[in-house]
Amino acid sequence: MSAPAPSPLAIVDAEPLPRQEEVLTETALAFVAALHRRFTPRRDELLARRAERRAEIARTSTLDFLPETAAIRADDSWRVAPAPEALNDRRVEITGPTDRKMTVNALNSGARVWLADFEDASAPTWENVVTGQLSLIDAYTRNIDFTDPASGKSYALRPAGELATVVVRPRGWHLDERHLTDADGTPVPGALVDFGLYFFHNAERLIEAGKGPYFYLPKTESHLEARLWNEVFVFAQEYLGIPRGTVRATVLIETITAAYEMEEILYELRDHASGLNAGRWDYLFSIVKNFRDGGAKFVLPDRNAVTMTAPFMRAYTDLLVRTCHKRGAHAIGGMAAFIPSRRDAEVNKVAFEKVRADKDREADDGFDGSWVAHPDLVPIAMESFDRVLGDRPHQKDRLREDVDVKAADLLAVDSLDARPTYAGLVNAVQVGIRYIEAWLRGLGAVAIFNLMEDAATAEISRSQIWQWINAEVVLDNGEQVTAELARKVAAAELAGIRAEIGEEAFAGGNWQQAHDLLLKVSLDEDYADFLTLPAYEQLKG
Repeated sequence: MSAPAPSPLAIVDAEPLPRQEEVLTETALAFVAALHRRFTPRRDELLARRAERRAEIARTSTLDFLPETAAIRADDSWRVAPAPEALNDRRVEITGPTDRKMTVNALNSGARVWLADFEDASAPTWENVVTGQLSLIDAYTRNIDFTDPASGKSYALRPAGELATVVVRPRGWHLDERHLTDADGTPVPGALVDFGLYFFHNAERLIEAGKGPYFYLPKTESHLEARLWNEVFVFAQEYLGIPRGTVRATVLIETITAAYEMEEILYELRDHASGLNAGRWDYLFSIVKNFRDGGAKFVLPDRNAVTMTAPFMRAYTDLLVRTCHKRGAHAIGGMAAFIPSRRDAEVNKVAFEKVRADKDREADDGFDGSWVAHPDLVPIAMESFDRVLGDRPHQKDRLREDVDVKAADLLAVDSLDARPTYAGLVNAVQVGIRYIEAWLRGLGAVAIFNLMEDAATAEISRSQIWQWINAEVVLDNGEQVTAELARKVAAAELAGIRAEIGEEAFAGGNWQQAHDLLLKVSLDEDYADFLTLPAYEQLKG
């Protein structure tokens, strides 16, 4: 390991947390500072490039595969590095934030992989950022067993061989960590904080346990952003003196621009790549964001009407499987977000059948694994993939050479036979307000109407409201979506929540604040790139 220079990073506007000194050590902060000095300037350039590309899309209303990287796509000789044993079988992955309870439950869930989330399923309070790192350290040192003082229930890890493999998802490139700044007062990117602290404290420990520091990379918009991550990995491995290729990364293809650069993204990360993932809600949000002024052909119907069988979504997922298997990478499917009801068996029966059908489709299409949000869904997803895989760890031998996706296929939003409805508008407002209120309380993964919602859900909700207003959409009941109608629906929802939970609970929450923030990002003429940017300014802690 390089001899660390004293860290110039300062912890600002943050109350001291129990045991924070175990995470925020001088040597760990020196490492994060080194990452910041070396890579934040390039991060800033790439964020500026996003804006330039968005302006180009606004001008042309189209996208295409990149002519300048055609040689990479045409070269059939290259492959990503072979998967390490701990990431070779990924047939079911569970997702969730890194609080202590979730850490134990996810590791014990029976899933092959746990996506330990510092991103969409975690509101980035300083406490969540630091204690989430502590949860992972404690899990690896088997010091995480605890008894919940409220319920009296005990939580304890199973034997090591029965635990899920951890894949950490740091924050996206666009988010800063305001509580950690350099000498100039510039905040460190949240991605480098989450990656840096986890890698520094756990990489060598994981290697000794026969695993490694594995990551999910969110919100990637281009192969150049993947290249930056690759440079981060190379630097980090050299810093700790561990072999290049120890880090493995799975990239979420959850932006429309990245869908046109899947092969290039794998190529840039080829020594460190382990797969690609199909993320539904953020992908739809990205289509709305990038083509928001593209006219009626890009107007999406109610979010729940856009299933993975929609032609343009089918093109995206088929291309992902084809690309991954062509290059020796895992193709990981989307989220089953249903949260089982403890009171309504009929709701569960219907939902479980939908989950089963979705996972059967993914397994039959060639995916090597898929996501669930709740431990009760692990056996259902496992059954779907066991049926196809048997004793094989994956199905990378299914090359899907039948797939031939054209550039226009990924943008054929108007091929979907569904239209926006009044019920869809109401649902977008309901989910938006309820999720943002919880997020402002520090909760990033929230059960709403029997679905596990995260920041991606709130993004598609507010984006659809914005799109429908600006496209002057007429709903199934004959009403045109206007700012006035959105305010009317939001006011009714706020009143309904007040009646539902009572005055005391309403006053103790962030309901008016959440209502106002949803309307701001839904109605402002200037579309905010990410809801979490203005929301972070209002997040306490």
